[in-house]
Amino acid sequence: MLYKFKSPATADLILLEPQGRQMLQILGKEPAPRGIITVAQMPGAIAAIEAAVVADDERRAAERAQAQAEGIDPAELPEAVHLRQRAAPFLALLRRSMAAERDVVWGV
Repeated sequence: MLYKFKSPATADLILLEPQGRQMLQILGKEPAPRGIITVAQMPGAIAAIEAAVVADDERRAAERAQAQAEGIDPAELPEAVHLRQRAAPFLALLRRSMAAERDVVWGV
């Protein structure tokens, strides 16, 4: 399943189900098949995603520090896509939509 986020202010953003669900959960939205993020909700949504990105960065840094303390070279740890990378296009969609005063809707 795919989540398709749409706004007249920008191109559509398509996320795989796990990543789309994660973004919606960060926003405090029910990962329903359809929904809306209103312009009024966007400042809070942007702040929530930015806070989640910071928390994810801190968690990853702690994991690297723990690995290094255990004698594991952090470079040998598996490299995963960071929330920062996944959230960047979603944040851009929200910022452009907010600037244009346009809601974002999603569907599957």
